Amino acid sequence: MQKSPLTSTGEALLRGQLQTLKTSERQRLRHVLEEARAHGDLKENAEYHAAKEEQGLLEAKISYIESQLQSCTVIDTSKLNTDKAVFGAIVTLENIETEDKSTYQFVGEAETDMEQNKISYRSPVAQACIGQEVGDTVSVDTPSGQIEYEIMDIRYS
Repeated sequence: MQKSPLTSTGEALLRGQLQTLKTSERQRLRHVLEEARAHGDLKENAEYHAAKEEQGLLEAKISYIESQLQSCTVIDTSKLNTDKAVFGAIVTLENIETEDKSTYQFVGEAETDMEQNKISYRSPVAQACIGQEVGDTVSVDTPSGQIEYEIMDIRYS
């Protein structure tokens, strides 16, 4: 099985999420199930069946996060000392045509979050940037054509 990279911040977030699911969410569902059982006949008890289904989804999510944590290699990006864009880098790009700037962090797939501008190191943008330095121009193939970016900044946290 191939180990997938994960930043130390991503590992901490997954462990926190797992702890919440295992403690407070399991406890909440236990109370919901007890309450639904108190309503009587379980065969026709929609609340009970919905709670059981939610319990199954919760356990699947817990298993999924545990498997992600078991199959990862944690990389402490704060200790990286390179001028090149590599896994964990926070890279600011400028679209050469539109002059729009975007900042992304290249992270493992388990911690990808577009709302926080964390993209997979396997994404086309990250793949074009990895190994490059500030001032380099990279081309990214997109469905609407090729876009060229200049790397404006690379930093690590």
